[in-house]
Amino acid sequence: MQLTSLSSKGQVIIPKAMREARHWQAGTRLEVTDTAEGVLLRPIQTHNKAPLPEGLAAIRSRIAYAGPIRSVEEMNEAVLKEAQRRSQN
Repeated sequence: MQLTSLSSKGQVIIPKAMREARHWQAGTRLEVTDTAEGVLLRPIQTHNKAPLPEGLAAIRSRIAYAGPIRSVEEMNEAVLKEAQRRSQN
């Protein structure tokens, strides 16, 4: 257990080891919830989501797939064929 103090401005210092374990850095936004056991702090995810087409384009560029775009049905069929091929060996 570690101890800390409340400042005259209502600020609390979270011990360094706890901040590092949670990857909380200066500027991390935290949600504060009052619970029966005490105060709960949870980080708020503030990353910006890309629109779906841009996100999919980013994924395609990371995996370096240059082939044609396939439908879900085509992918399911290919997976099924490969599973059948492997089960015969």
